[in-house]
Amino acid sequence: MKNFKSLGILLLTAMIWGFAFVAQRMGADFVPVFTFNGIRFVLGGLSLIPVILFFEKKEPDKQIHTQKTKTTVLAGVLAGLALFTASALQQKGIEITQSAGKTSFMTGLYTVIVPIFGIFLGKKTNLNIWLGAFLAVIGMFFLCVVGEDFSVSWKISYGDVILFLNAVFWAVHILIIDRFVDKIYSLRFASIQFVFCAILNFCVAGVFESTAIEMIQQALVPILYCGLLSVGVAYTCQIIGQKNADPTYASIILSTESMFGAIGGMLILKEKMSTPGYIGCILIFSGVIISQLVFKRDSKPAKNAVSTKDISADDCR
Repeated sequence: MKNFKSLGILLLTAMIWGFAFVAQRMGADFVPVFTFNGIRFVLGGLSLIPVILFFEKKEPDKQIHTQKTKTTVLAGVLAGLALFTASALQQKGIEITQSAGKTSFMTGLYTVIVPIFGIFLGKKTNLNIWLGAFLAVIGMFFLCVVGEDFSVSWKISYGDVILFLNAVFWAVHILIIDRFVDKIYSLRFASIQFVFCAILNFCVAGVFESTAIEMIQQALVPILYCGLLSVGVAYTCQIIGQKNADPTYASIILSTESMFGAIGGMLILKEKMSTPGYIGCILIFSGVIISQLVFKRDSKPAKNAVSTKDISADDCR
């Protein structure tokens, strides 16, 4: 029963993250990229403070606590830099493509990219990773290259390139977390990276963007959703849900955020894709799911393997 409830909580988490793409799409109509991200991430970082006080206890050994705190700050700054880049590309991509659905599916590619990048770090991968990557690449082809009448145009749009780079930097972000995950206070780390990311966004926004208070007021609901629900509430739900859930099932359920992003785009924003686009989304989604599975033949993870299902702090949308 506990496991069933946990999976339900994780499904709610995926829904919140998925519909956050809709909020980002709506916010992009009123507020520039860096201003939008700055406000939502500072809200997200502050919203985690009560969660930290409730869930996270400091190390009783003073020396270990000091070292862990230093590592947490360092990791938070490095991850915050990667988060700043990934989230800026994501918000810019959604602004250019005007599609929450496409953005959600392209972002989901990070699940496949992470273990592939891990190869260059001396990690090993399983068969399912390569199968998932193959399906994801074919899905990208249908989503970005194949036209509505199934004609092929090799002109890939600027927005598609931005969205792919967004997935790449989410993968980098996860690998940074993987490097430090056993040596940090995870919740404090999350709050630090969000606040540092917000500071970077405000610095860039101060130089390159001009935002009136009226623009922020018009985007207030999307900003609050992304800052409080997508980070504070959803992150707390992820922690609670993963306590009693099987890691494989948890990762698969959390991967459905791309599906909910597309559903939200259709229901709320009335977005429509071409038939090849839908085929591409299905293939990408299938690749993401397969990359999370453990085949019987590979029931024991490869030594030193990198997998997003072992990382609990990677979903910071």
